[in-house]
Amino acid sequence: MWQGVDKRRFPRAEYPCEVILIKKGENEKISTHTENIGTGGVCVILKKGMGRFYFVELTIYLKDGQPPIKCDGRVVWAIKSREQFDTGIEFINIKEKDVRRIEKVVEECLKTNHNSLDNQ
Repeated sequence: MWQGVDKRRFPRAEYPCEVILIKKGENEKISTHTENIGTGGVCVILKKGMGRFYFVELTIYLKDGQPPIKCDGRVVWAIKSREQFDTGIEFINIKEKDVRRIEKVVEECLKTNHNSLDNQ
C-alpha cells in the first residue's frame, strides 16, 4: 500500500474513506475505499480492473460529518497489485465547495504527517 504524501499538481494524502462507484451506463454499484485523495482525484482499490477513460459516478464519504460528495469521474490509470487494482480516477464536474472540503482533508493529513515525522 502507498504511504505518505504525493507531490504532484494536485497533492494527495493517504486518507481511507468509503467510495461508491457506478459505471456510466450500467447499474452495477461498486463499494470500495480510497487509498489516497486529492482535489484533482482519488485512488481507489478495485477487485476487477476498469479500462482507462471509463466514466463513473462517484459518491465519497469523507469523515467530516457532512453529506457525501457526489461527482463524476474518469479512470486515468490502473495498476494490478496482488489480487486487486489500484485505480486512479480524475474528478469531473465536482462542486467548488466539495473541492474545498477535500483540500481541507488533505491539508490536515499533511499537517498530521509532518508532525508525526517531527516526533520521530
